[in-house]
Amino acid sequence: MRPSAERSSPARWWQVLLPFLLSLFRGALLDQIRYSIPEELAKNSVVGNLAKDLGLRVRDLPARKLRVSAEKEYFTVDPVSGDLLVSDRIDREQICGKKPLCILDFDVVTEKPLNVFHVAVVVQDINDNIPLFKQRKIDFKIVETTKPGKTFPLDPALDSDAGPNSLQRYYLNDNEYFDLMEKQTPDGRKYPELILKHSLDREEQNFHQLVLTAVDGGDPPQSGTTQIQIQVTDANDNPPVFSQDVYRVSLKEGVPPGFSILQVTATDQDEGINAEVTYSFHNVDEQVEQLFNLDKRTGEITTKHHFDFEMANSYTLSIEAKDSGDLAAHCSIQVEILDENDCVPEVIVTSVFTPLPEDSPPGTVIALIKTRDRDSGENGEVYCSILGKKEFTLKSYSKNYYKLMTDGALDREEIPEYNVTIMATDKGNPPLSSSTTITLHITDVNDNAPVFQQSAYLVHVPENNPPGASIAQVSASDPDLGPNGHVSYAIVASDLEPRALSSYVSVSAQSGVVFAQRAFDHEQLRAFELTLQARDQGSPALSANVSLRVLVGDRNDNAPRVLYPALGPDGSALFDTVPRAAQPGYLVTKVVAVDADSGHNAWLSYHVLQASEPGLFSLGLRTGEVRTARVLGERDAARQRLLVAVRDGGQPPLSATATLLLVFADSLQEALPDLSDRPKPSDPQAELQFYLVVALALISVLFLLAVILAVALRLRRSRASSWGCFQPGLSSKSGPGVLPNYSEGTLPYSYNFCVASQSAKTEFNFLNVTPEVAPPQDLLCEDASWVPSTNHGDAEGSFSSDTILKQAPPNTDWRFSQAQRPGTSGSQNGDETGTWPNNQFDTEMLQAMILASASEAADGSSTLGGGAGTMGLSARYGPQFTLQHVPDYRQNVYIPGSNATLTNAAGKRDGKAPAGGNGNKKKSGKKEKK
Repeated sequence: MRPSAERSSPARWWQVLLPFLLSLFRGALLDQIRYSIPEELAKNSVVGNLAKDLGLRVRDLPARKLRVSAEKEYFTVDPVSGDLLVSDRIDREQICGKKPLCILDFDVVTEKPLNVFHVAVVVQDINDNIPLFKQRKIDFKIVETTKPGKTFPLDPALDSDAGPNSLQRYYLNDNEYFDLMEKQTPDGRKYPELILKHSLDREEQNFHQLVLTAVDGGDPPQSGTTQIQIQVTDANDNPPVFSQDVYRVSLKEGVPPGFSILQVTATDQDEGINAEVTYSFHNVDEQVEQLFNLDKRTGEITTKHHFDFEMANSYTLSIEAKDSGDLAAHCSIQVEILDENDCVPEVIVTSVFTPLPEDSPPGTVIALIKTRDRDSGENGEVYCSILGKKEFTLKSYSKNYYKLMTDGALDREEIPEYNVTIMATDKGNPPLSSSTTITLHITDVNDNAPVFQQSAYLVHVPENNPPGASIAQVSASDPDLGPNGHVSYAIVASDLEPRALSSYVSVSAQSGVVFAQRAFDHEQLRAFELTLQARDQGSPALSANVSLRVLVGDRNDNAPRVLYPALGPDGSALFDTVPRAAQPGYLVTKVVAVDADSGHNAWLSYHVLQASEPGLFSLGLRTGEVRTARVLGERDAARQRLLVAVRDGGQPPLSATATLLLVFADSLQEALPDLSDRPKPSDPQAELQFYLVVALALISVLFLLAVILAVALRLRRSRASSWGCFQPGLSSKSGPGVLPNYSEGTLPYSYNFCVASQSAKTEFNFLNVTPEVAPPQDLLCEDASWVPSTNHGDAEGSFSSDTILKQAPPNTDWRFSQAQRPGTSGSQNGDETGTWPNNQFDTEMLQAMILASASEAADGSSTLGGGAGTMGLSARYGPQFTLQHVPDYRQNVYIPGSNATLTNAAGKRDGKAPAGGNGNKKKSGKKEKK
């Protein structure tokens, strides 16, 4: 049939035009990778090798993270081979509808480095839909007077396929009265029309049965049919007529439901019932009937639902007006939908690189962002911005992509987490916008060194602390995290000896607690300084140093030490003589003591514990000076004993005792008998030993006695000298049996006598010193070789009468004046109220005497009776003697009422020894215990 041939010609034209259109489309998408696939492919079907087409190596795919970025992922990428695979069912009709060209656009993203590629997949239609009519049976009424050539539009068949697979032609079964013709709507849809070929005669045949077939262009073709039943009626001469054949209307997509679009009007020149016109939609699809409503009586068209420009921008409505005689007229309405800014732009975060190191340089890519707006024109143009954060910036990357990058330095310690809000705004009027927030976690790097809480530490530790005790704690903070903020402590420097440092202190590496490894001694170590280091565990590690100064505080752990009076080399006690005519206040002697402690712990006070005559002597509380309190009475004994206690100022106080033996006598001859007459406690064991020795000696040496006596006499005549004890101060001019004369300032009691320590009895042996031979002046009387045999027969140690008669009386000038007695100075007596001398010179003199006494006591071999100003020191401790090896206690002496301690000012003077040492010191024949 020729009409069928004519109907098939548009399909052939479409087949010719499709390759041309595809070539044009390819020209417009030169920057895209294009693929073409048929619809309804099975899942995991290969579209093409995307990695090869992008120029990527397959081995780099895991690192590059090749992936598809799309709203609905119809495709996916095989991470191993790089093939583009189908991941979901692709229905061309559902996706593109009636569009002649169905293209799926999506993006492919690679990382490290970041790249975005645009991919277009053309979905080819397959013949998977058959043409279908909305009604299986169509009823027509045609007036018998209808002239041949009259056309009757029919409802088209619907075929969802596109292109050649869509509806191509209609077929009508062979009949005598009707023929078929295809027509096309402005939007390209085909619909059939019946054409009356011959006049109808109701009386001859009042019904006609026809079959209408719709065929698509598939291979093989598919078809659908419907039955047409035509009833021939009586004549109705005038059909309705529309005022215009085509109506055009523009609507905004935001019009509400029920909005009146248009009212069509058709008139009929007939009268009565044949003039009544009804309106109905004709040849429209279901979507039109869902969106529009037509009033059958008035012809008013209203909206049922909201329009969406993004779904369809135009609609074609066919309206039929029919009278009661089934005469009809047709018109079309073209409805254009105008776009409004009703779609909010979207922000899609496709990639986020978090967490981010805090040392990331400016320009580091953090995220890849995509924008989308379904509106068109300016309503669909979108730009992005960041709200607030100055540390980040957005940079346009490709079409609707943006890169979020750092724009400044990051500091995790200040801000550990960022909430970056990105806002997308279109250019509509009014503009619409939306935002999304990206949370960025900042990772830590070791960029902060430890910081100590104090710039320097000072601690006070009392001496005698228990070993292992905590004496201080240092603390440093590091705001970094993990190992970067974990601080350990160590000692890196000290003013102590490096070898001795570990034996003094240690520090806990974890807590920073400093421990004492030993008990400190204030007298040996008063202060030391450590340099502590706090070091974190970062890579590289950061550190900081701080100084810790430790001051060792003094405790009262040293008892006073009595320097004078001291025991003699043989353990005997010294004695002092006092003139019988001494007046009250006469300076008898002075107790000298030192304390190795400091401050109040070294502040000494002197107290009388025992006294033979309690009221006879007074003792200076702070000076230790012993003075006569009253004149010696007739009933008072010549020999006096004082037990003095020396206490320091510590809590609790420590003390030491000293025994003073005082003899009232005007001369040595007067004092010595008093000493020899003192009762001696008997020692049975010593006496027994003595008798045994005597018996043995008598038995063994009787036969040699004559020889010994002869030899002794011969030696006496030949050498004309004898050996004995000799004290410094004897003049070589002194004759035999005559005591030497002493100049002023020398000790008057430095007579040549020895106190025997071999027995419990006291024996004084005066020696005859001949002018020819003088004994050495540095030999001590303890040496037995110097003791002559004067009167060995006297077991009680009485003096030889010849020797005593030959000795001259002592010089009356030997006694010291008050200025020469032991004390601070000759001009100023010690303060009895407990205060130290405030005269610097007196203080220096006192310290010089204390140091000299300390040196003599430390030597342990000197005898009393030194030169003037030496307080009984031997001759070798004269003014020229330097105290380099004597402990200096002046730094420990605390002066009440003053912030100063005694200095070495005395050593800076002219070297003159302080005058006025008490020289009347003797050894007691009896060893006194403290």
